[in-house]
Amino acid sequence: MSPLLRRSLLVLLAAGAGFGLAQLVGRQAGAPSWWPDRERDRQVRYFKEVLQLVKENYVGDAPADYASLTRAALDGMVGQLDPHSAFLPAEEYRETEDELANAFTGVGIQVEQRDAHIVIIAAIPGTPADRAGLQRGDRLVKIDQQPLVNPTLESTVSLVRGEPGSLVTLTVFRPAQNRHIDYPVRRERIRLESVRLAAVRPGGIGYLQITQFSERTGREFRTALAGLEQTGIRALVIDLRDNPGGLLDAAIDVCSEFFDQDELVVYTQGRDVDSRENFYADNGHPRRTYPIAILVNGGSASAAEIVAGAMRDTRRAVIVGEKTFGKGSVQSVIELDQGEGLRLTTARYYTPSGVTIHEQGIMPHVELEVSVEDESRIRLQQLRPDLAASPEEDFKPIGDVQLAAAEEVLAGVLAAGGK
Repeated sequence: MSPLLRRSLLVLLAAGAGFGLAQLVGRQAGAPSWWPDRERDRQVRYFKEVLQLVKENYVGDAPADYASLTRAALDGMVGQLDPHSAFLPAEEYRETEDELANAFTGVGIQVEQRDAHIVIIAAIPGTPADRAGLQRGDRLVKIDQQPLVNPTLESTVSLVRGEPGSLVTLTVFRPAQNRHIDYPVRRERIRLESVRLAAVRPGGIGYLQITQFSERTGREFRTALAGLEQTGIRALVIDLRDNPGGLLDAAIDVCSEFFDQDELVVYTQGRDVDSRENFYADNGHPRRTYPIAILVNGGSASAAEIVAGAMRDTRRAVIVGEKTFGKGSVQSVIELDQGEGLRLTTARYYTPSGVTIHEQGIMPHVELEVSVEDESRIRLQQLRPDLAASPEEDFKPIGDVQLAAAEEVLAGVLAAGGK
């Protein structure tokens, strides 16, 4: 596996994007490289003519030097391809590198661009955004009282980021309530544990939550799983709700704990017929035979969908919850000169049986919807168990019906003699 591929990510934005990616080098098809590409050369000449005209004749406040014009052209060229591709100036490229390590400064929201709106996919559990009450489906409309006009993911991320400890006010439109809400949120330097809340629930059912897929997820998952197995768990629930994705390698690491050595987990297909690339389980271990349930919802995206799709395809888990987000395209993050980078959609993901994830999502076996408001309450209860014991006046604890349904399914499998 190439170094670029090992650093791949699906869609990750800390204050934006989580993202939800695989670093690949695209294959060039067609004529041999020594054969002139006349159409390309003609368009390059045309671009140079326009560049020169603007440089020599533009009168206005915008910078019109060659470097600024070229970067503006690159930003426009790549940005119009799809919501996930972008030219990354040096600062944004460095931020992307930080996100690969699961560390960043921000408020902890994962966002997506939909129909010219910047929409929150998930507020990462335990972050300032989650504590403030931002919810999946909220649309960002203002930042520090400045309206977002024709926003891009990158411009929005840059506005939300800032110095640790500084305050930013996010104004969102919440469709479910048909109103605008201001959220003052204090930025933090966030280093997240991607695997959390490992516990043994009644009936010997193990539970753990994966918040996103980072460089440390595989190691954290193995450690948490080993700890649960030492207690003698009889079944397992893996919670991928509001997990916006992350590294492809991390998703494969998680699946490898349940797949046979060299078994197909996922494959990608680019624009060329011969561009298919298979990704296999690579961690030999004793076969785990206990039943597994995976919790998903509309905030489960990219790498989370790869795990859910692979486990569903191979009948290793029952999927409970809601249809997932449907983010199944591969964004290669490629380093350019001068510390800049390029995030480019280069392929799509497919489950082992050949089902595409992109814009389709993963359908659960047991479909059970929960309102966004109830999801927020459930996450808050997980972060603060004291609320359930001594509820505050303005907080009413509720049951996690999706988790209860997963435990009921697993209990049924165990009662029927399943392993």
